Amino acid sequence: MTEEEQMQITMGLIINAGNAKAFAVEAITCAKNGDFEGAKAKLKDADQALVEAHNTQTGMLTQEAQGNHVNVTLLTVHSQDHLMNAITFLDLAKDLVDVYEKVAKLEN
Repeated sequence: MTEEEQMQITMGLIINAGNAKAFAVEAITCAKNGDFEGAKAKLKDADQALVEAHNTQTGMLTQEAQGNHVNVTLLTVHSQDHLMNAITFLDLAKDLVDVYEKVAKLEN
């Protein structure tokens, strides 16, 4: 894999992980405003973006396992940080949406 290819793959990982987190933030905002259908739609969007990011990571790991060494740069590490944070944030966002929905039902 060339440096340019690795850079494109790494940036794709950052973008998709960032999109997943952004959709999760939007889901929380929707839930906070009582729009639970909108929140669930945003969580679905976040899941899809996370699948894309995870597929990119899997491709990188597959290359490494096949003996095609991936240079570990600061940007590569940064992309993995984004992915880990997006996964954690999405897990918490799903719980927060559920909590907001339960509170709304109790208030009505």
